[in-house]
Amino acid sequence: MLEPIISTVDIVLLIIQEDRLCVTLSKRDKEPYANQEALPGGYIHAQDDRDCLDAAVRILQQKTGLLPPYLEQLKTFAGAARDPRGWSISVVYFALVDADLILSANHPGLTICAVDALRRLPFDHNDIIAAAVERIRNKSQYSSLPCYLAGETFSLPRLQKMYEACLGETLNKVSFRRKMEELGVLETVEGQTETAGAHRPAQLYRLKSEFKNQLKLLVRGL
Repeated sequence: MLEPIISTVDIVLLIIQEDRLCVTLSKRDKEPYANQEALPGGYIHAQDDRDCLDAAVRILQQKTGLLPPYLEQLKTFAGAARDPRGWSISVVYFALVDADLILSANHPGLTICAVDALRRLPFDHNDIIAAAVERIRNKSQYSSLPCYLAGETFSLPRLQKMYEACLGETLNKVSFRRKMEELGVLETVEGQTETAGAHRPAQLYRLKSEFKNQLKLLVRGL
């Protein structure tokens, strides 16, 4: 009799901490690799999950206590060698969230690690994280993706730091501001500024409502 295929969903939850792109890891509570840190993940529940997105949202809330403002399917990883229990398939999502939400949630078993300083993780999770980093770096060149890492409100200097961390390079201030104007995804928060050291207060911005609600449109019933 053939062994059933292991079907899971794994999530690459990315944040920016100390101007570095970081990933959130969760300590495994069972074998294989018990007590080792890995990506938050879990089995698909055929009786409860309408699809893989449902499974991803459920697993994220169970493992991190969060519903991030951005969640996107990355790709599928499958094969006989990736899991010591047997042939497995994992549908992988990546999520973006403000680092302050992770820290304030104080969910047990979570750790934060810079993506450029990862040790060897269980399964093929290093390869999965590398694929997520490549995706966000590519999309950050032309989209508003890093905005979802900046919190509810943010200054343009802070947002530029988010883009630089995602891209892995320094950006020209004038060119960056021109790019944000062309994207047309931001609106000013009237009467609110951010003070940064000796510099004059910086105007605060936020994502326009039609972009903030993307995940709510994706996650049915929430």
